[in-house]
Amino acid sequence: MAEWRLECSWKRHIAEQLKQRDRVQRQAFEEIIHQYNRLLEKSDLQAVLSERYQSDKYDQSRHDNSPGLDSSRNDTLQQEMAHMRIRHQEELTELHKKRGELAQSVIELNHQIQQKDKEIQSNEAKMQEYQRQIAELEGECRELHGKLQDLEQANQTLKDEYDALQITFNALEEKLRRTTDDNQELVSRWMAEKSQEANKLNAENEKDCKRRQAKLQKELAEAAKEPLPVDPDDDIEVLAEDSGKVTGEASPNRPLSRTPSKRISGQTPQIGLLDSISNIFGVSESVQPGLLPPDSRRRPGNSYGSSPENMETPSGVCADVRVPATALHVFDAHDGEVNAVRFSPGSRLLATGGMDRRVKLWEVVSDRCEPKGALTGSNAGITSIEFDSAGSYLLAASNDFASRIWTVDDLRLRHTLTGHSGKVLAARFLLDNARIVSGSYDRTLKLWDLRSKVCMKTVFAGSSCNDIVCTEQCVMSGHFDKKVRFWDIRAESIVRELELLGRVTSLDLNHDRTELLTCSRDDLIKIIDLRSNAVRQTFSAQGFKCGADWTRVTFSPDGSYVAGGSADGALYVWNVLTGKLERTLDKNHSSPVNSVSWSPSGAYVVSVEKGSKAVLWSDM
Repeated sequence: MAEWRLECSWKRHIAEQLKQRDRVQRQAFEEIIHQYNRLLEKSDLQAVLSERYQSDKYDQSRHDNSPGLDSSRNDTLQQEMAHMRIRHQEELTELHKKRGELAQSVIELNHQIQQKDKEIQSNEAKMQEYQRQIAELEGECRELHGKLQDLEQANQTLKDEYDALQITFNALEEKLRRTTDDNQELVSRWMAEKSQEANKLNAENEKDCKRRQAKLQKELAEAAKEPLPVDPDDDIEVLAEDSGKVTGEASPNRPLSRTPSKRISGQTPQIGLLDSISNIFGVSESVQPGLLPPDSRRRPGNSYGSSPENMETPSGVCADVRVPATALHVFDAHDGEVNAVRFSPGSRLLATGGMDRRVKLWEVVSDRCEPKGALTGSNAGITSIEFDSAGSYLLAASNDFASRIWTVDDLRLRHTLTGHSGKVLAARFLLDNARIVSGSYDRTLKLWDLRSKVCMKTVFAGSSCNDIVCTEQCVMSGHFDKKVRFWDIRAESIVRELELLGRVTSLDLNHDRTELLTCSRDDLIKIIDLRSNAVRQTFSAQGFKCGADWTRVTFSPDGSYVAGGSADGALYVWNVLTGKLERTLDKNHSSPVNSVSWSPSGAYVVSVEKGSKAVLWSDM
């Protein structure tokens, strides 16, 4: 239908153009045709007059032959004929002139007609070309219309699939919510049952104590009534034990029977019961099942939040820090690049992480690093390593968007924390050891609860997070946008920001958590005073260059020195008190140094490189 309308429209347009040309050209020729008709009329009149003239001439010749005609009549007729001939001659001349002009006009008009014919032919050729283009465009339009219909169908199919997936997602989300609520309810019920069980055990213990005390009083009263001979050694032993446990029930010089020795031996079950109660509370309130430390029997109250006296290392500042001067042991730590290194709190173990997806444990024995085992389970390269404060667990961040926790004693994988949409570049225990903070390339920080194994909070930082350190209520993160951000864990908000001159690659805290050490891609290491929020000191050296966005630097255990590796494979040590470069060690690494760790004892420093090597340093 559309094609028929289009064909009618262009035909109608051509007919109108032809009519317009006919009107224009006919108007130009109307005068010529009128004059030409007049010329024909005059030509006919001249022919008639010529015939009359011939006839008159013939009559005159006859009259000439007849001498009797009237001479006056001939004269008059001749004069009229002369005047008529002159007038006709003038008209004929005028007509010839008009004819010449009209002939010239006809020639010009013929030329114009030829030009118009050429234009018409050219326009017809153009019109045919346009028609061909129109046909091609119509074909393309039909093809595009078909594709549009296909796309609409595909879009509708995708929309239906999306709606179905959205419905499934909502159902799964609702199921997850119900499961979470059920889990919380079960945990609450479990805690309540444990509390009831503990209360019941306490009540039974109290009843048992009262019953034993009443029985003891009764036996003492009976013994007082019926004195029996008692061996002196037994009296001394019984009195010595009773003096610490029984108050004023019997006089020291009163004879006693054998019953007290039975009572004393019967105290052992009571102590075991109290131990079981303390064990129940220690596990139920602070340690998640399946994550009990290997020394929990020795420390029943220990948990993720173990007190400092229960940790692997004693509290306080290390007094014997040795500035590294000699490479004690150079060894191949991994098959490929080594990204992270960390000493355990007791300085006995060393952990390294590399692109071979493994975390390896090394024991420092006789100034050498002996392999102790490997922690597996990661699906990509390791980017960060952290021990808990007791040295029982090891936390590692990975490029497979996850963080993992292993137990150190049995090398078993305990937790896998997933939820980031990018590489996890840093992960740290909080001070209570029951929570973890992770920072990722996806520009978010996540707070994880190890008891429930879920993400408690997610904070959008606005830039890729390269490293994290933590205090009791504050998390400090270094970012790709050159900023160090300080987060309040409780408020989930930024307390303040500090912008450096380059991308932040590393953060570290001194022993009393009052100074923050930063390293950035502008090849500067800075100490920030957290009390004044200002840069207190800046370290640099000729040849020192930060080799990667994850280059780690470290404080010495007492905060007196700063150590960092360079892109040229050298290890640099600065003195914090003087601000000067203390030492440069540049003979053992052949590729950029990625990370440095100083042992808590202060005796050793370990550096790892982009190659596969690790170097154990000391001053010996």
